[in-house]
Parts: sequence; structure tokens; C-alpha cells
Amino acid sequence: MKTSALTAQIALRIVEMVQTGAAPPGSHLPEDAIAEEFRVSRSPVREALQQLAQLRIVKQHRNRGCFVSQAPRSALEQARKRLTRGDDAAIYREIAAQRLDGKLDEEFTEADLGRRFDLSRAEVGRVVDRMAQEGWIERRPGYGWAFVPVLTTATSFDLSYRFRRAIEPAALLEPTFTPDRDAFARCRAEQQALLDGKIHGTDSVELFGFGSRYHEMLARCSGNPLFYDAVQRVNRLRRLLEYRAMTNTRPFRNEAKEHLDMLDLVEAGKMKQASEYMDRHLDKNRKIKLRILYVAHSRPAKPLEQKASTRTEGRMAK
Repeated sequence: MKTSALTAQIALRIVEMVQTGAAPPGSHLPEDAIAEEFRVSRSPVREALQQLAQLRIVKQHRNRGCFVSQAPRSALEQARKRLTRGDDAAIYREIAAQRLDGKLDEEFTEADLGRRFDLSRAEVGRVVDRMAQEGWIERRPGYGWAFVPVLTTATSFDLSYRFRRAIEPAALLEPTFTPDRDAFARCRAEQQALLDGKIHGTDSVELFGFGSRYHEMLARCSGNPLFYDAVQRVNRLRRLLEYRAMTNTRPFRNEAKEHLDMLDLVEAGKMKQASEYMDRHLDKNRKIKLRILYVAHSRPAKPLEQKASTRTEGRMAK
């Protein structure tokens, strides 16, 4: 069954929810609620649920919808690996690395990408679909694709965190801030699972997804759509540098504890303390990641994945 990047992303998100306990066995998975979370139509959600049914992660009941199965941990890990597609993930990271290093033209076609990285048409389609979905490329009028402006230097990365320190703590102090109990429960389950090590093999791309969802959720709860829009935009801009800063994810495991601490404060109504905690949290991560980026900038750039590098070099030698 051919799976689009969006369908795989939705399916992977559901698997993560099951793994973290945010969607325990027996939970109902309503198509409309999932579609609303991803801001998509119900069609890719339906396809994702069908794929998960084939993997026996969910059960489909006529006229009742889909429910989470009692799947063993090994089946969930296998589903994650299958949905992530190891080869695609390696190429995705290599393209991100070369984009940051200025090795790729601003505009390109899918054929260009296939030749450069020795990819089949299907592989190119999946990777391009994912990059477009995540917002760092856009279709050119008429033909081809173009990279959208993103942060590519440690200095610009520093500025993004300074901007975040100006808006994210303020979002928690908005008089319209209203906790979303369901979203809080999902985020709490995810962060606790990360803290407890229940999700194995989490890399920089996945870890960024957990963190960005958490921060966007709090901005959305502010009740001020401008805060939410600003956080989403800055997350798109910093995505590639975050991948590089978190190549070694070990220093960032403590982020989950801090995220849980902030949720505790918000749920207790201690918004001023939560706002101050958010500021300290962002500043600490800014300093850690800047040190990593400055070190990475001072040494020759290396591919993020050896397999992707080997395939690329093999193509160049032909």
C-alpha cells in the first residue's frame, strides 16, 4: 500500500500516543478529532487508520469507528520503524544537513533531487512530500520546488530563542489563557514516557516533534491566535538547526521533566511562576544548543547519516 508522508505522519503520531499511554488500549480514535489536530481532511486520517489496522495497532468496528488494540510493545516499535522508513529518514537528514551547509540550490526539481541523492521516483516523492508538509520547501509557480527561508546560522538561532523568550512566557499570562484538559493529558503522557524511557530510539527529528507540539499547545491555550501563529512560525524556521543541535539527544532528556513541571504549575493556576519557569527553560536550552552549534560550525560538516552519505558518494562517482 503506497503511503504518503502525511498519512505516515498521522499514523506515526497515533502510534506514539499509544506508546506513551496518551491513547491506551480500548481508546476510541475519532476521525474528526484527529483531522482537527492535524488540520487536514478526514481522507488521510482514514488512510492512516486503515494502515494501522493492517499493522494490528487499531481495530476497526463497523458503524463504531476505530479503537486502540492491545498491541505488545514489540509490535508498536516495529510499526514505528516501518512508518519512519529508515532509508527515507537518512536521506531526509542528509538533505537537511546540505541545506544548512549551503550545498543545495535554492530552487530544484524532483529529478534534480533524485540524481543528486541516487533516489528512485517513489523515494523522492516521499521525501519531498514530507519536506513540504513540514514547511521548509514550497512549490514554485509552474514547475519545481524552492527552499523557504529558514535559520541557518548560530546567530539567527540565538535570535529565535530570544524572540521565544519574549512571547512564550507572555502567552502564559494572557487573561484568556484556558487549559485544554485533553491536550494537557496527551502532552503529559508523552513527556512522562520520554522521561521514563518508554520510547526507544528517539532521534532529533522525533524529539523536536514532541517539544514543538508541547510549546505550540501552550501557545494555543493562551486564547490569543497571534501567539499561536508566532510560535508555529518560529518552530518552522528553527527546525533544521534544531536537528543539528540535537544530533546527540542525551543532553535534552531533562526537557521532559521541565515540561511536566510547567504543566503542574499551569494546572495549579500558578501562571506567574509558570511564565518565569518558561523563561528559564528557554534560556537554558538556548545556551546548551548554541554551544553545540558553535562547535559544529568550527569543524568540517559531516553527513547526519552514514548511509545517506554512502549513497550520495556512490552516485557522484558514477
